[in-house]
Amino acid sequence: MAALAESGSNPDVDLLYDINGLAKDAPHWFDRGMEFLGEYGLLLAMVLLVLWCWWSVRRRGDSDAASSVAALVWAPLAAGLAVLVNVPIRGFVERPRPFVDHQGLDVLVTGKTGYSFVSDHATLTMAAAVALFLANRKFGLIGLGLALLEGFCRVYLGVHYPTDVVGGFALGTAVALLLSPLAMALLTPLMKAVERSPRAGRLIRARGARAARTVVPEARSERTAEERDLAA
Repeated sequence: MAALAESGSNPDVDLLYDINGLAKDAPHWFDRGMEFLGEYGLLLAMVLLVLWCWWSVRRRGDSDAASSVAALVWAPLAAGLAVLVNVPIRGFVERPRPFVDHQGLDVLVTGKTGYSFVSDHATLTMAAAVALFLANRKFGLIGLGLALLEGFCRVYLGVHYPTDVVGGFALGTAVALLLSPLAMALLTPLMKAVERSPRAGRLIRARGARAARTVVPEARSERTAEERDLAA
């Protein structure tokens, strides 16, 4: 990876300077906002997005609510698993942070002493976004937008090369997609068992949604009995 740290005609380094150079011309308040977004804000937004999707699935109460919730549970699990997979990758590659090898960068986040490749933030957000997309396309598209913005922020802050971000996107996508069938095979029966519980079942289907599903068949059976009596 030493060649990637060399400047000159390296497009990775050139793009790093181009994106990070935006911070030099931006007002102080904007840089502070980007720092918060890149470090914590977008991760929090991703968590809230998954919770929002879960709340909508729970209130809707479709017949496949258990499998939908199982797919949503896979989103944070995929993110955490992808970061664990990244641990040996970072130790093997041992790529220094860009500010170690390059001068003139405007580093907005201090205390970053770990290796650079691949970006944990990019890995986390993309794994969660891809898993969320598998569960719900509308929310998943929003999640993908958040992941792309997270990747941009990491380069803007001067703590990652663009290829660190791309590597994180690839790793997060691979984990979320490749392990999704196994995760669904394990999580779906578990969520169905939770759905059958009188109390915990509310995590899968709201009380009103469940009532609507049980009252309608009874009403239909009562109307059928009345119709038969009238016919007799």
